[in-house]
Amino acid sequence: MDLNKQSMSYEEFFSDLKLLVKGKVLLANVSPVILGYWLALYFTGADLIMRWEELVIVTIGSLFVIAGALILNNWYEVDLDTEMMRTQARPTVTGSFPLKMVFWLGIGLSILGMIIIAMTTLEAAIYALLGWFTYVVLYTFWSKRKYTLNTVIGSISGAFTPLIGWATLTPANHIVPITLFMILFLWQIPHTFAIAMRRHDEYKAAGVPMLPVVYGAEMTKRQSLIYILLLFPLPFFLGELGTSFLIIATIMNLIWIVISIKGFFMKDNMKWANQMFYYSLTYLTVVFGGMIIVTLWS
Repeated sequence: MDLNKQSMSYEEFFSDLKLLVKGKVLLANVSPVILGYWLALYFTGADLIMRWEELVIVTIGSLFVIAGALILNNWYEVDLDTEMMRTQARPTVTGSFPLKMVFWLGIGLSILGMIIIAMTTLEAAIYALLGWFTYVVLYTFWSKRKYTLNTVIGSISGAFTPLIGWATLTPANHIVPITLFMILFLWQIPHTFAIAMRRHDEYKAAGVPMLPVVYGAEMTKRQSLIYILLLFPLPFFLGELGTSFLIIATIMNLIWIVISIKGFFMKDNMKWANQMFYYSLTYLTVVFGGMIIVTLWS
């Protein structure tokens, strides 16, 4: 009986830890680091077998830095999370983890992650620091509670991830990592707008000035379309990935433009927001997955 109780306590601990580090968000942010490294291998002609340790180091370091940033976000936003239904199970809200422990865990993982990444290259560590600073300080501490531009600022932080991976192998002053940065930056904005529309009432109750809450659905639809249109030309800067990739990426962009425009003729804003949200996930999976597939085939 005691063993069962102990087993359950372990399960609860790891469940809480997963919520604390926002497990799905953590993995989604580490994946572009690996993609950036993979494409750097492809474009420099380096051999993964000879450099696999480097990939392991930057992946672990990135996991720690991003987890640290997400933990600090949870620590700082405990009052907001208390008001939002989707975040009320987080251990910072339930009290499973003391807030002081959460704070130092976030700081410790962030510092440890930076040190680990710096074991690869200083440039990679600088990009990690810039991403961390933008997310923790400029987004979480400063802009999220004050400005609708919080979405744009938060999107900058996530866009640094492929630069970390690329710079682990070679300097990122190359059109490919810069384009990856721009794709991730622009993609995150309509993706986040869709989330904000789906969670409109929760953000309103928590007092978070998301664009749909402050300016309404029509403004959000217009802004979303602008950022999606800006995505359209970016795959053409990745012409070295081949015609197949350009065709796939262009089709994905055109479909997203059509879905975005449909929003102006739909009365059911929630239905449109759901379409935008799920397509945005499909879009990034297909476009980034396509990059890996075409490099494996070439």
